[in-house]
Amino acid sequence: MTATPAWTTDFTSDELMEVNAARALADATTCFVGIGLPSTAANLARATVNPGLVLIYESGTIGSKPTRLPLSIGDGELADTADAVVPVPEMFNYWLQGGRIDVGFLGAAQVDRYANINTTVVDRGPDKPEGRLPGAGGAPEIASNCGKVLMVLRHSTRNFVERLDFVTTMGHGGGPGDRKKLGMPGAGPVAVITDLGVLRPDPATAELVLTELHPGVTVERVRAATGWELTVAGTVGTTEPPTPHELAALRALKAAGKPGKTAGKETR
Repeated sequence: MTATPAWTTDFTSDELMEVNAARALADATTCFVGIGLPSTAANLARATVNPGLVLIYESGTIGSKPTRLPLSIGDGELADTADAVVPVPEMFNYWLQGGRIDVGFLGAAQVDRYANINTTVVDRGPDKPEGRLPGAGGAPEIASNCGKVLMVLRHSTRNFVERLDFVTTMGHGGGPGDRKKLGMPGAGPVAVITDLGVLRPDPATAELVLTELHPGVTVERVRAATGWELTVAGTVGTTEPPTPHELAALRALKAAGKPGKTAGKETR
């Protein structure tokens, strides 16, 4: 008989988002990891639900096992703990474009109803210069070639917009069939995990639909934080709160990277 997990109520909305994002990788084999929230989720997955998950970063590291959250794709901790380090052209030409990575995990500054991404530039309003963002990096190739894509970002009308200020990375384009027309082999975004809930593309329209709420969050709150008229699934599920083990592992990863802290052994 399987014991029922003990849940905790002592967590933030960000921690709830990060834990649920990590759970989405429970069955993954290989994950091409974006920096920031995707990296937090992927490293937490290794520490909890999927210890065998192979983390791959754009800098060419395969099988990285950092004991703290990396600061960037060039963080030496990624190379120091990797099973292999390959040239960046090989990473993209052989591993990514060759269809050898099953999950890509991305963040976004803006996302639209079809899970297209902007990480390049934002309109800051009249008489103000454009706001420059980090840019595409490897995201367009990741979204095109990984078996499927997961996304994680905070939920607000600033991030979930009716129209992107710039299309950096294609999710589902303008609807069903657009990826196939462009010869994109991967399935594209299959879930967007936020601090309010989870959205998934509708199989018929490819438009993001609210399918799960985090505990205590209402449909009205999610709709108010979305820049378009959000479709809601007929039955909306509720995500599980973090377990004490998940929360402890997450906080240990974050604490290990703070000044004056030394990284300990990875949590299993």
